[in-house]
Amino acid sequence: MRAADLDIPAGFEHWAGDPAEDHIGPFFFRFTANGCETAFRPRPHNCNSGGNVHGGVLMSFIDYTLCIAAIGDSGEHCVTVSLNSEFVDGVPPGALVLGEGEVVRRTGSMVFTRGKLSVDGRPVLIANAVIKRLRPQPKPDR
Repeated sequence: MRAADLDIPAGFEHWAGDPAEDHIGPFFFRFTANGCETAFRPRPHNCNSGGNVHGGVLMSFIDYTLCIAAIGDSGEHCVTVSLNSEFVDGVPPGALVLGEGEVVRRTGSMVFTRGKLSVDGRPVLIANAVIKRLRPQPKPDR
């Protein structure tokens, strides 16, 4: 998937390998010094009966954002332990939703993160999450 095909600004990449995120999104990312920036352009099928982007879709996107921030380019996998979010404003379909995710603290197995989603510079969702790092498991000898 190419960012340009969905009118996502240059410099964002697609994170391959998550069918759920691709079905909802697709979502795009780029790393920053403190974490990551993400981008998503919702389509009509992402909307609720009121015509705005469904809250569950926005929560999936902030979860993606905070997980990308947590693992960076380490090659690790992760799972979300907890996610707290507050909806600040609605999002119409077609709007460019930009995310920011940063690491607050990293321990041996957990990463504490915070982030926000914005449209045209105005916040639409703020969140924090605890992310568990999953290190690759050695293969058993056979």
